[in-house]
Amino acid sequence: MRKKMLFGWLVGLLALTMLACNLSEISSFMTATVPATPTQGATPSPATETPSPLPPAQAVATDVEEQLIVEVYARVSPAVVCITAREQFGTCIGSGFVIDREGHVVTNNHVAEAAPDLLVTLADERTVPADVIGRDPGSDLAVLKISVPAEDLTPVELGDSSTLRVGQRAIAIGNPFGLERTITTGVISSVGRTIPREDSDFQLAQVIQTDAAINPGNSGGPLLDSQGRVIGVNTAIRSLTGVSSGVGFAIPVDIVKRVVPELIATGRYRHAWLGVRGRTITPEMVEAMDLPVEVGALIFAVEPGGPAAKAGLRGGDREVMVAGIPMVAGGDIIVAIGGTPVKRFDDVVNYLAIHTSVGDVVTLTVVRGTEQIEIDVTLEERPEGR
Repeated sequence: MRKKMLFGWLVGLLALTMLACNLSEISSFMTATVPATPTQGATPSPATETPSPLPPAQAVATDVEEQLIVEVYARVSPAVVCITAREQFGTCIGSGFVIDREGHVVTNNHVAEAAPDLLVTLADERTVPADVIGRDPGSDLAVLKISVPAEDLTPVELGDSSTLRVGQRAIAIGNPFGLERTITTGVISSVGRTIPREDSDFQLAQVIQTDAAINPGNSGGPLLDSQGRVIGVNTAIRSLTGVSSGVGFAIPVDIVKRVVPELIATGRYRHAWLGVRGRTITPEMVEAMDLPVEVGALIFAVEPGGPAAKAGLRGGDREVMVAGIPMVAGGDIIVAIGGTPVKRFDDVVNYLAIHTSVGDVVTLTVVRGTEQIEIDVTLEERPEGR
């Protein structure tokens, strides 16, 4: 009997122990933290990230580039002037820059001819009268003369435009919208452009294209390289709105070096003249005219009594429709000038502007029919008013 009672007591104790364990597990489950159910429509808080600083090498490079622009502006801006007209009460109609301590200021021809009485405002805010001593519509350049003590003038340094490469830095300083000595930066977008003139059938040659912002009032101001040397004179923009669209043009400094000394010495510049009119050959022209070459400049017409006519060059003799456009076929095709290959008619225009003077003899390589020949032409002065 006692054994049975002992056995029953042990079984009961075991049952209570198991029940206690189960209750503990249930209690633990009931008291555990249950994840909160998201409230419908609630917006989670955005994660806030701290911007990472630039790597040290990149930060140094950025600082160097910034410092370069700062130093160029500090060195060159004192040479940049604001050109005004007496009747416009101090509003800048254009820009210019001092080239020597004798008081010569280079600007655009279209700025110099904008008003009869011009004034120049220097970096120290002095305004002095300016005399126009020379103008050249053919390059859109002009030279003014101001009477200022030599020690008060800061001339620019002229660079070299013949070595410019697309992608190089370009820095413009001028007075856009009358905002004096404003600096803008960009790159050389292209070189060797030609752009039409409003007052002539001739073109501005060897023009530099840049995306540095150029606006009304920048005309006549310098375009600079990363060393602060003048590489061009800002002259025009291409825009549908009249303000910068990222396509600006500058007369190259190598033409400035040719033209400005003549303007100072004689008041005018004599442009070398070939006396032909033509067009760059296109695939459509090759097919329609059955041309013997695919690259070159086709002569449409030779100016009567001009240098090319005297040398025996030939223009076209029959009209042909090319893509719905009437053209003149049968003329000589210029494939080289002075030994330099001609791929576009612009190449002829640019070569004459950069490499020749009145009286020079230039050799043209032309294709006439199926024959290639060389013809020497003595260049003359471009007719007055053109």
